[in-house]
Amino acid sequence: MTLSAAPTFPTALSLAAVRVQTRLNTALADRADEPVIHAMRYAMSGGKRLRGFLVLESAAMFGIAPETALSAAAAVEALHAYSLVHDDMPCMDDDDLRRGQPTVHVKWDEATAVLAGDALQTLAFELLTDPALGSAETRIALVRGLALASGAQGMVLGQALDIAAETAASPLSLDQITRLQAGKTGALIRWSAEAGAIIAGADPAPLRAYATALGLAFQIADDILDVTGDAAVAGKRLQKDATAGKATFVSLLGLEGAQARARSLVDEAEHHLASYGHKAHTLIDAARFVIARDS
Repeated sequence: MTLSAAPTFPTALSLAAVRVQTRLNTALADRADEPVIHAMRYAMSGGKRLRGFLVLESAAMFGIAPETALSAAAAVEALHAYSLVHDDMPCMDDDDLRRGQPTVHVKWDEATAVLAGDALQTLAFELLTDPALGSAETRIALVRGLALASGAQGMVLGQALDIAAETAASPLSLDQITRLQAGKTGALIRWSAEAGAIIAGADPAPLRAYATALGLAFQIADDILDVTGDAAVAGKRLQKDATAGKATFVSLLGLEGAQARARSLVDEAEHHLASYGHKAHTLIDAARFVIARDS
């Protein structure tokens, strides 16, 4: 049964999360019993697994079985976990809570957090060598795409711009915030949605456009939650950006303006999936979910 056959979006998301977690557990099953391995497992536990879901569901639209695309779904979640471990460290966002639990550098130490993050990043690319994903050319395309999405043209660039914003003479403009978040949050979401098309040998352009709108809506929703959310539900500290005087979509657009912008981006995301018809219904539900979530 494919994810697209699931009766509801929450069911599809939960099923994807279980599949991805099982694949990640398998990947680390035979690793040495060392603190860094325990830290990796800890960092990869929990979370919504939205990125992994996007890989599996985009593949399902093209008739690709979950088992075929699973290593790509696990890869992006391993890479996302690495980014969170490093982003939480004192030299970056300095957070002590993630998914309702102590962050890795708090539970262990900073050196273990650095090494666990490094190892999670390399695990992601190891997973993309799985022959189940297809031909060597397909796997190379996935590796190259994830490298670009996660490196200095994507996520890392966004993180660097975010750090620079903390000491900027004035808050960032709306265009600057949009560029920052297109890298920090949006790049991995785009790769996740494109991955299914790449595995299927199909044109990824419509899914890229969908995910570009989805990624920006996701970040705007995060900014809204930072103002209106409950830290106990979110599992992390809130209102940090406001305390630091950093510009966000809410500070620039206002709460109602940010909510309206998020809704319009969801409409845009849905529009880009129109050519897929009913096959895209779960991805449409995903777009609606990102602006309705509470964590």
